[in-house]
Amino acid sequence: MVQNSIDQIRGLLGEIYRKESRRIFATLIRLLGDFEIAEDAMHEAFSAAMERWPADGVPKNPRAWLVSAGRFKAIDQIRRRTKFETSFELLEEQIGNLPAEDAESDDDGIEDDRLRLIFTCCHPALASEARTALTLREVCGLTTEEIARAFLTTPSTLAQRIVRAKAKIREAHIPYQIPTREDLPERLDAVLQVIYLIFNEGYSASSGESLTKSDLSNEAIRLCRLLLELLPESEVMGLLALMLLHESRRSARTNSNGDLILLEDQDRSLWNRDMINEGIVLVEKALSSQPVGLYSIQAAISAVHAEAATPSVTDWSEIVSLYDLLLQVHPTPIVELNRAVAIAMRDGPLAGLNLIDAIMARGDLSDYHLAHSARGELCRRLGRTNDAMASYKRALSLTQQEPERRFLERRLRQLE
Repeated sequence: MVQNSIDQIRGLLGEIYRKESRRIFATLIRLLGDFEIAEDAMHEAFSAAMERWPADGVPKNPRAWLVSAGRFKAIDQIRRRTKFETSFELLEEQIGNLPAEDAESDDDGIEDDRLRLIFTCCHPALASEARTALTLREVCGLTTEEIARAFLTTPSTLAQRIVRAKAKIREAHIPYQIPTREDLPERLDAVLQVIYLIFNEGYSASSGESLTKSDLSNEAIRLCRLLLELLPESEVMGLLALMLLHESRRSARTNSNGDLILLEDQDRSLWNRDMINEGIVLVEKALSSQPVGLYSIQAAISAVHAEAATPSVTDWSEIVSLYDLLLQVHPTPIVELNRAVAIAMRDGPLAGLNLIDAIMARGDLSDYHLAHSARGELCRRLGRTNDAMASYKRALSLTQQEPERRFLERRLRQLE
């Protein structure tokens, strides 16, 4: 151990908390079998580190130290809160007898408790919306407010879903473990959906000062790699390819001020070619399997963009064809919207605008800011200034993200 000043320790613990707290939390859940006890134990472990590390020095493996400290803090908490009722005696015996290295052991060679926790949070016994909310809250550490904004609902509604999901896990004795290989396929769709939602929150944050949260998108990619090792199915390949191809554009998506740069205006020399090459290889493998799934088709669309050296040589006919296929697999208004934008790029803005207006005439996407932003852009290109301004203003009223707000405000100033 090496001694450090209090300020250095505080800074180090802040960094560890930001990068490692959800992994520590996931391991403590596996060891303790309870969300609340694990949460309290983790925070007490960080407090203990702040007290002891300035004098004792920083341990060689801070995460393992914090897991061990959290486990013993949980034992102390149980002793303080109970008079050794039978259930708590059993729990204390269970966690007290665990060897220290158990915090590092893993099922099926998968060295990640967060992946195990995702499968727990995505258990079929939980409602679909509860699975996603619980995973984003407990695995990724998003606040209830952030999740609520992403799902266009209220924080109180999300909080109730999370509370009910935790109660269901406790009452149904849902195990904190990766399912058997026989059970994995039927559980896969929910897990892929959650991983993709984690990535999306990192790639295009639902709110806040920054367009992206790189920690979340990187974590989603890491989790998907682990899942691919566990279950090398085509849709896992497709999702990993999709995320890599999107992530390859990160450096080109904003300028030095953090302002949004549209795909057609990005400096493509800044795109990460290693990610693109890996993504394209995965797409080709995924598309060679039948039937072709949702993520594989989306990855193929991203691959067409990635292979275009300039916006003008983008194969929009191929992209429209892929969206036609995607609509058969996943018929949603958002897929229709994206297809309409692609048709606008192939056939002209009026063709795309007519399709978007038809979607909105049905009452779909009326509260989706990107739909109004897309409509505003097509109206702008057609010279319909008043319509464009109305759509941009509606989009501005709906978005919670500052870079998007600044982009829309710039568009409005240009039109004015």
